[in-house]
Amino acid sequence: MPRRLRASAALLSPIVAALLLAPGASATDTPQAPSPARVKSGPAFPGSCGQPPALRPHTFPARPRVDNTFLPLKPGTRLVLTGDVAGEDHRVVTTVTDLTKVIDGVRTVVVFDQDFNGDEIQESELAFFAQDRRGTVWRLGEYPEIYENGELVGAPDTWISGVEGARAGIAMLARPRVGTPTYTEGLAPEIDFLDCATVFRTNQNVCVPVGCFHHVLVTDEFAPLDPEGGHQRKSYAPHVGNIKVEPVGEANPETLSLTEFTRLGRKELAAVRKEVLAQDARGYEISPDVYGTTPPAQPARPKGLPVLP
Repeated sequence: MPRRLRASAALLSPIVAALLLAPGASATDTPQAPSPARVKSGPAFPGSCGQPPALRPHTFPARPRVDNTFLPLKPGTRLVLTGDVAGEDHRVVTTVTDLTKVIDGVRTVVVFDQDFNGDEIQESELAFFAQDRRGTVWRLGEYPEIYENGELVGAPDTWISGVEGARAGIAMLARPRVGTPTYTEGLAPEIDFLDCATVFRTNQNVCVPVGCFHHVLVTDEFAPLDPEGGHQRKSYAPHVGNIKVEPVGEANPETLSLTEFTRLGRKELAAVRKEVLAQDARGYEISPDVYGTTPPAQPARPKGLPVLP
């Protein structure tokens, strides 16, 4: 689920190093604390999401491509965020796969999220994203498998847009601006799931273990159906994605920072693909009434080949 964001710093690739450097900095510079930036602040605690946006499948391309500046989902990208939840060591590994899945008439990119407390897995989630032609990124569903003591116990929080009243939501605006109305990130009434977000700040400088980022977007995320859950401030770096999560008023605060940003090789990506396809297949047994209504995940087709139905 979005609000369950779901290691020493890794060596940076040349591409990542270039992203981290401020204008005029050299590759040998040591990251410094964020310098003051021009700040635009939005409302700290918005009260309502309003109505979920209308999903219009015809506004999405036949072949999904997510290249939003603040939430790029390029296959083979892996982000590791490390921190703690209520005082326990926590790690979230997010991998953008080269698989697609049709959800509510839209072909989506499959993202693989794994949550660990220490070395023990707590949740393994398939999440589904698509970007419309205007550049807005949508979240169309999630299949999160829950583990206890290393054993799979089910996937009670599964939701799929168009099934049992669930509605897709906005994962990232095309052009985030302070003052933009608060928006819905997803709605699933059968499991009491409703997440909302608003643009909190723009043009920030944020340092995390891998280095310092500039022109960072900060959103404020909350769940109206869980008022005691507090808020999460999430920082998004251009061309990278989510680099930091900070709690505001949470009963079980979750703090995470980016400790690794890499591109997987072919063999590594193939191993992830195999694991995700196995989880996708399990979903038809564990959640037949919800996840079972979707067609199986499939590898993306290279350009020039027929589009999958």
